[in-house]
Amino acid sequence: MKILQRYFAVSIAQAVAFVLVAFLALNAFFDLTGQLPVIGNNGYRLQHALLFVLLRLPYHVYVVMPIAALLGTIYTMAQFAASSEFTIMRASGMSTRQAAWMLFKIGIVLVLITFIFGELIAPRTAPVAERMRLSARGATVTQGFVSGMWTKDVVRSEGITGAVTGSRFFNVRQFRNDGQLIDVRLYEFDTNFRMRSLITAARGSYKGNNTWRLEEVTQTVFSNTAPDAAPATAAGQQGLSNYGQDSSRVVTRKLPGMDLVSEVTPKIISVSASDPDRMSANELAVYARHLSENKQESERFQIAFWKKLFDPLAIFVLMALALPFAYLQTRSGGISIKIFAGIMLGVGYMLVNSLSASLGVLSSMPAPLTAIAPSLVFLALALVALWRVERH
Repeated sequence: MKILQRYFAVSIAQAVAFVLVAFLALNAFFDLTGQLPVIGNNGYRLQHALLFVLLRLPYHVYVVMPIAALLGTIYTMAQFAASSEFTIMRASGMSTRQAAWMLFKIGIVLVLITFIFGELIAPRTAPVAERMRLSARGATVTQGFVSGMWTKDVVRSEGITGAVTGSRFFNVRQFRNDGQLIDVRLYEFDTNFRMRSLITAARGSYKGNNTWRLEEVTQTVFSNTAPDAAPATAAGQQGLSNYGQDSSRVVTRKLPGMDLVSEVTPKIISVSASDPDRMSANELAVYARHLSENKQESERFQIAFWKKLFDPLAIFVLMALALPFAYLQTRSGGISIKIFAGIMLGVGYMLVNSLSASLGVLSSMPAPLTAIAPSLVFLALALVALWRVERH
């Protein structure tokens, strides 16, 4: 069995590598054609576009690896069937369970490679590619809103460890590649959702330890003597208390700078402007927890987190789905027909996977079930197919 295991591994690895390179070349071509219209604008040159395409390849490896594993395994199994090698293996005593076990051990390596690209390489190269592209074009990181990027924060009595005394909404018009904030607006509310202060700043830079340094600050404080109004907690507001929206007076002052303690970090701001599919599971977990703590919708990021965990494991399912092709003799169709069937299965898996994620956001289905549902559907198909070929 060791010889068969080695033969299976080498044959499938060669086929998967060939399919993977073909898919990567196709994705690189599409990425490059997408960059061609902006080449020559504001210093963006062909070398920048080529580097951008190269840095995006690890993400494409993560995305297409399950389909490459499916097609590569189908091609190998179809070749075994066409040359009667699989029939000889079966006649020599190899059972379906042993063949599935050999595929499973090969799948472990492919799953590990996928996890490495999805969790360690792609989350680092994708932001670098985006920053490089924006820097070459003289642009900044932005989100799809005219008013800039928005995120929510809680205000605590003692930095980030005390009791919650209110909430704060961050609005950043521009988030530069070096982490600097441009045109910052902070809307602070007490626990009764009455506005107690409005802070605007021309710039903001992160000092570490959850502290931002704001420059050219204008602070407007709404104050009254209502007993249930919460005290201010932002730096620079000492001596002012009992703020509320039904205020009896408004105090406005200009400051050259002020420190602001916040749970919002540059990582959270950059993540809020990122595509969840290009984030690592750790980044998704941190941002989903931040959204949940601030009573914001986090289903999309929770689903993306569980998909990051389950999607690479779909390689096992898709390779099991390819095993029945070894039982189909040449009279059941040539290798090209089987490859076409594999492509259709891969396209079907991608469609079901995308549809499941979209339905999970719209429905109340638990995020783990939403992420694993496509794999369960195709696992059932694989088991039915294996049962039918074994029966016949």
